[in-house]
Amino acid sequence: MEQITVLLIDDHRVVRQGLRDFLELQPDIEVVGEAGSGAEGVELARELLPDVVLMDLVMPGIDGVETTRRLKAVSPSSQVIVLTSFADDDKVFPAIKAGAISYLLKDISPEDLAHAIRAACRGEAVLHPDVAAKLMQEFNTPRPNEAPVEQLTPREMDVLRLVAKGMSNKEIAETLIVSEKTVKTHISNILSKLHLADRTQVAIYALRKRLVPIDEEE
Repeated sequence: MEQITVLLIDDHRVVRQGLRDFLELQPDIEVVGEAGSGAEGVELARELLPDVVLMDLVMPGIDGVETTRRLKAVSPSSQVIVLTSFADDDKVFPAIKAGAISYLLKDISPEDLAHAIRAACRGEAVLHPDVAAKLMQEFNTPRPNEAPVEQLTPREMDVLRLVAKGMSNKEIAETLIVSEKTVKTHISNILSKLHLADRTQVAIYALRKRLVPIDEEE
């Protein structure tokens, strides 16, 4: 059985210990490190390259949003799951834009948390119902100046959908049977044509346009 490696980042030691105690009971999940601050978490991620990071948002020093942004820069393959007590708009949207694949509240059941970790490892998003409702409202808000998707080529549409599903360039290349260089070119064209800054904005655009679903359950 292939192990899913997990890094815990939370400034409360008791919370980290509770998460570790539960996750270590899962045969396919291994906690490989803990950090009590964002800065420490980024350095551990650089060293350990975990599959999944469980991230609190409110921490001393750099917060979870900035930590997510820095962590994705040093370990792009790591999937970040926000695990917090807050579902406020001013926290949800920045965290997802920074690169978090899932946003969960700390009242989640242990079993659902394990499901979310496995889903994140597959590149699938899992959202707390309150967060999903906020995102759907955001996605349904008209954007009069948004670039039309019709200007993308069919192959660029294929790449856009796979980016929105959380696939890496290598995974997209394997799926479409093309080179990684070709995938990078398509992504560059997508960003340019749609006036988007990064892959996260591509995912949000695709969700708003209903080009891919928000996966909440298996």
